[in-house]
Amino acid sequence: MEEVKAWASENGFSLKRTPQGFVNIPLTEDENEDGEKARREIQQEEFEALPEEEQKRLQKKSEEVSLKTLETLRKIRDLEKSLKERIVKLEAEICRSAIMPYLSDIKERFGGAGGGGESTVLETWIDSLAEDIIDNFGMFVAAVKDENAEVDFTRYTVNVFVCNDPEDGAPVVWETNPTYYNLSGKVEYESRQGYLYTDFRKIVPGAFQKANGGFLVLDAEKVLLNFMSWEALKRILRTGEATIENLGEQFGAVPVSSLRPQPIPINLKVVMVGTPYLHALLQYYDPEFLKMFKVRADFDTDMERTPDTEKQMAQFIASCLKKEGGLPFAADAVAEVIDCSSRFAEDQKRMSTEFNRISEVIVESTAWAKAEKADVVRREHVKRAIREKRFRSDLIQERIARSFKDGLVRIDTAGEIVGQINGLSVIDLMDYRFGHPSRITANVFMGQEGVVNIEREVKMTGPIHNKGLLILSSYMGRKYAQDAPLSLSARITFEQMYGGIEGDSASSTELYCLLSALSGVPLKQGIAVTGSVDQFGNVQPIGGVNEKIEGFFEYCLHSGLDGEQGVLIPAQNARHLMLDEPVIEAVAAGKFFIRPVSTIDEGIEVLTGVSAESIHRKVSNKLKKWAKKAEKHKKDGQAGADKDEGEE
Repeated sequence: MEEVKAWASENGFSLKRTPQGFVNIPLTEDENEDGEKARREIQQEEFEALPEEEQKRLQKKSEEVSLKTLETLRKIRDLEKSLKERIVKLEAEICRSAIMPYLSDIKERFGGAGGGGESTVLETWIDSLAEDIIDNFGMFVAAVKDENAEVDFTRYTVNVFVCNDPEDGAPVVWETNPTYYNLSGKVEYESRQGYLYTDFRKIVPGAFQKANGGFLVLDAEKVLLNFMSWEALKRILRTGEATIENLGEQFGAVPVSSLRPQPIPINLKVVMVGTPYLHALLQYYDPEFLKMFKVRADFDTDMERTPDTEKQMAQFIASCLKKEGGLPFAADAVAEVIDCSSRFAEDQKRMSTEFNRISEVIVESTAWAKAEKADVVRREHVKRAIREKRFRSDLIQERIARSFKDGLVRIDTAGEIVGQINGLSVIDLMDYRFGHPSRITANVFMGQEGVVNIEREVKMTGPIHNKGLLILSSYMGRKYAQDAPLSLSARITFEQMYGGIEGDSASSTELYCLLSALSGVPLKQGIAVTGSVDQFGNVQPIGGVNEKIEGFFEYCLHSGLDGEQGVLIPAQNARHLMLDEPVIEAVAAGKFFIRPVSTIDEGIEVLTGVSAESIHRKVSNKLKKWAKKAEKHKKDGQAGADKDEGEE
């Protein structure tokens, strides 16, 4: 520009910069006081006073100067542009040389090679990252020059979506709250001044993404209870892709623009945990269920009790203590927990696998040991934990026991009575169950109605109990009605029982009571009975044998043990005995007994002290006598009817 200004001056013009650009002003010469010539800018009035020819000449010359100025400015702009491009290119080269070693390491470590020599998605993203850093080089320079400069580096933040280290093995994820978002992931939003904002940092993974390449364990019931979770799970298994999509986008009346992360290829094994009943429902109502879940594995609630499994139970106790921070268990405490496990399984040769119940005993045992300031947990601490747990749940049992003690409910535990026996039943409160005796009585008389259960007549019994009564009737017919019809009317009832009755475990008890009523031989009231019976008189095993024995023992203990009290149980239930210590001690001392029996004949001999053959003979004679009387009454009635017809 200095050259242009000099050229303009030589041609009689002054070149001045103004806010609107460059202005050309004509120059004129004047003499100063010293007689020297000096150049100055022509004023507007002077220019207008010039001859017209001179004005035209100056205007033409001014245009030449303007053209020259514009040409020069254009060259300057071209030079500046070229210089800026060279500077930008230089800065880009410097920036590239600074960042590429780091990015190359990342590409080499994580990028890999695409199939057929193509770049992977990560390599492509790293290349675009490098170009973006170079394009925004000035932003980094500003941040270095001024620490207080407000520079937003959010675009370069990394959202660590999922981190599954291969060295740690395949991931195993147990999702305890399988909501739709906890399974599929979500895009979160942030509220700012009444508006919702989001970016890639708000993309949150779900259990599908966390378990990718491994195993996902879900509770089937919880999945079904959560809205859209079951459909999301099926879509993943069907397509092999996980798409993060908020529910509002699927069900909103108006589509909303939001982030749409690309679908992620998913390769995982899903393990659904549930009940057989739930499995059957899904199989019946969802045709896709068996296509997606082809492998079924059933888990038992108990396992065989062997030295190896006892050792494994001890290891479980140790792991539970390590997790809960409990005191160490002595050998006798471990043995007591193992016995408790067998009690839960109701079998001496098996142990329960209901580890939640066992864990409760372990934790409570530790608490009682700590309360006594013991260094280790002993057998007595485990027993106390079991005893205290029962105490917290046995309110109903206490009330029933009080009604017996106060004489409100009659139970005889001594003496002999014809047609009366003590049966045993179990009340199950889900987390606690207990046994108690029930007085069963039978009344027999001539007739053709057969055996009638009073509770059945008033619809207080369930189908299994009714089946047991029909089996009892079949036994009576097989045993005593081979030569003549069974002429019998009998009424059997559970005295002072006002709730529903279900199960066949009292069918042998009812049969003993009926045989006593028919034979006239009294039954020992100190002996309670449990067990079902088949059509051939075999006594069959039942459930809840420990609770039934302990329940009757408590009543006998209250009335006074005399050595004549005990319980008849099916022989097959002998292996299921895991009784409380007071019962074991009473049996050892001869104050209480437990007698396994295999047949009705064995049981009736224990209950009466009379041989089974004698009982059957008495019953048979009574039934034959009634049959003859029934036949005589029938003939007398027929003869009377014929006589009446003749008189007419």
